[in-house]
Amino acid sequence: MENVGESPLNIITIEASVHLPFDHRMLVQNLTAQVFDNASVPPSTQATFPYIFAVSKFLQPRTFDLVGTVVYEINQSPYQSTFYNGTIEVVEAGGFVSVELVFLVTLGISLVVLLGLWIHDQFKRISQKTKAASKVEVGTGTTDAPMDEWLQGTAYNQSSSKSKKKK
Repeated sequence: MENVGESPLNIITIEASVHLPFDHRMLVQNLTAQVFDNASVPPSTQATFPYIFAVSKFLQPRTFDLVGTVVYEINQSPYQSTFYNGTIEVVEAGGFVSVELVFLVTLGISLVVLLGLWIHDQFKRISQKTKAASKVEVGTGTTDAPMDEWLQGTAYNQSSSKSKKKK
């Protein structure tokens, strides 16, 4: 705050508010008013006053307009002056792990695994040699007697010998 006048000025408060950047009538958050007791700026001097603020943790990360106002008095008459009117960017608190990071890493690993499985399947298909199917006899051929010797004395052998005698 710079006092270019001839009388000392007394700082009463510093206030700020957060607005939407496209419409200053839309108030997002009123910030804390910092009260200064007996803070005076003599004539022809400049002084700095701290104003610390924090926006609500529920604000979404994006840009907002910050309007800072100082309320002061000269010779018992109150005045107010806007000392800052600019854009601020609200960002998420910086942690090492975020939800987006976990999602992207999981998605990336899943895609790499799926690609690996697809490539493995393609190599299996290419490297397999196709074999000609061998003919399998389904029981329509003739049988030799030595082939059936293990069946001697069973009901099958007795029924087949009866059918041979009938012919």
